[in-house]
Amino acid sequence: MPKAKLNNIEIYYEVKGQGEVILFTHGASWDYKQWQPQIEALSKSFTTIVWDVRGHGRSSLPPGKVDSEDFSKDIVCLLDHLGVEQAHLCGLSMGGHISLQTAVRYPEMVKSLILIGTPYTNKYNWVERILVPINRWSSHTIPMRLLGAIQAKTLSKFNKDNEQYIKETVKSIPLNKWVRIWNSVSRMESKRDLHKVVCPTLILQGDHDKMTERQQEEMAKMIPNSTLIYVKDAHHATNLDNPEQVNDEIYKHIKKM
Repeated sequence: MPKAKLNNIEIYYEVKGQGEVILFTHGASWDYKQWQPQIEALSKSFTTIVWDVRGHGRSSLPPGKVDSEDFSKDIVCLLDHLGVEQAHLCGLSMGGHISLQTAVRYPEMVKSLILIGTPYTNKYNWVERILVPINRWSSHTIPMRLLGAIQAKTLSKFNKDNEQYIKETVKSIPLNKWVRIWNSVSRMESKRDLHKVVCPTLILQGDHDKMTERQQEEMAKMIPNSTLIYVKDAHHATNLDNPEQVNDEIYKHIKKM
């Protein structure tokens, strides 16, 4: 299985298909397998790249503090390693925020963005200012097996087949790694950078996902050349709940450019 030593870690990745390049970045505590429904459909028309974010799946995590800036550096290093000069970046939740920050910091490498259930700040209003620090603290004490069970029941309500994947993937991360990862992810901040996104941006929002809806609507107002589309019968695991619509929207987004 392909791994590359990049930016001081080992990154696991898979490439399939031919054509314009789409790089998919998964949500926090999940892994590259999240995108299986997209790879199966879209690799028939495009080159698809999936990877495990540092500390997730088969990618390594060095000791010490996790710097969220390394997430976008990892994407750039992986694209360079594969000889890709420019790619469409698609991400869900944390993966969307990483993709967004990559487009801000390395605009020449990003042809377009597909952001799914993506937060751009952890300080949107008083709710987040209170709940995010509590969630960050509680991450030290909740067993990963329990966290996986909670996510499986709350984040994907329209496809029971997703529950086992979520449970198994979340519990595979050691708690001490997860605490370090989430401490970094829950501090990612892009509120002042949204206007810097210059590429075409597709924003997909699950119609039952209230976690990020208000931020998605705000992003659509603040990112130039962006389009917000609601995905029917989908919660936060949007691409797994309704892969058919997500695949169709991604396909149309890329083909119209």
